[in-house]
Amino acid sequence: MTELETLLSLLRDVQRAIRDAVVQACERQLPGELAGVADDGPGDTIYQIDKVSESLLLERLDGAAGALGGVTLVAEGLPGGELALPRGRRAPGRWRFIIDPIDGTRGIMYQKRSAWVLGAVAPERGTQTRLSDIVVAAQTEIPLQKQHLSDELWAVRGGGASLERFHRFSGERFKVPFGPSRATSLRHGYAMLSRFFPGARDELAAIDEELMLGLLGASPQGKALCFEDQYASTGGQLYELMVGHDRFNADLRPLMHELLRQRGQPVGLCCHPYDICTALIAEEAGVRLTDPWGRALDAPLDVHADVGWVGYANVTLQQQVEPLLQAALARRGLTPGAGAESEPHV
Repeated sequence: MTELETLLSLLRDVQRAIRDAVVQACERQLPGELAGVADDGPGDTIYQIDKVSESLLLERLDGAAGALGGVTLVAEGLPGGELALPRGRRAPGRWRFIIDPIDGTRGIMYQKRSAWVLGAVAPERGTQTRLSDIVVAAQTEIPLQKQHLSDELWAVRGGGASLERFHRFSGERFKVPFGPSRATSLRHGYAMLSRFFPGARDELAAIDEELMLGLLGASPQGKALCFEDQYASTGGQLYELMVGHDRFNADLRPLMHELLRQRGQPVGLCCHPYDICTALIAEEAGVRLTDPWGRALDAPLDVHADVGWVGYANVTLQQQVEPLLQAALARRGLTPGAGAESEPHV
């Protein structure tokens, strides 16, 4: 087994353990109990369901870190956002793990929709380590109680992406062929801008409307030409692009910071690097990912940066949508360096 295969195996084992623990917790408790707020500090709100995975994550990685030459774990809820493992280690390790134990907390804690365990590994470069350094990534579905199948996806850089479906009652596993949509239009498909939470929803919706009218024109009387699915999980959104369900998705929430300040409102919750850490899998599967201005998607591997991103199922759709998106942003003065933030907001 190569070193990258060892890293991938560890990542997948940790994710499976977290999935099983969260499913069991959901089966033992009512949704309202898991939706209680455990910590409402400066980062994202930590709910009771989030606490289920924390000790398990640290236990599994701490036990394996020594054999790997030491690791830095980046995850929300850790002091300063990161922790050197094995515990007590002071010298820099060889690898940086970034993990989101539950991406899509709000959906799973109310048993509305699957959540995901996300994780990726990059060679340790300290604070200079970035999304583009990631060499291994995996994401594992946390299914609803009533759902017997769970998908697991992974990729090693340059090796393509894989999807395995797990039957959690029989224990059977089987590979599933998958890939992004080959559609050449957004017509009669799913496409959207993320606007999960209050705060600048009106502006995000206005950009969305402008895009769809420019691409498809007005819908005929009594009909709909395009649909949207506000899946409040970045890992879930990437999954929908990877398996051909969605054709276009953009998360522009970090670009709304200045508008919110002008309105006297606080900056809202945005995508962070741990939410988008499995971008490698999507890219290896053929999804086209960029930042809001069409540049290569990148971000520091920390817990603080606000990350805007755009995903296209294929290059044909990118060629259609991207110019209109760029024009819509430019009309609003949302250009790089003009107050439109795509990275740190602490």
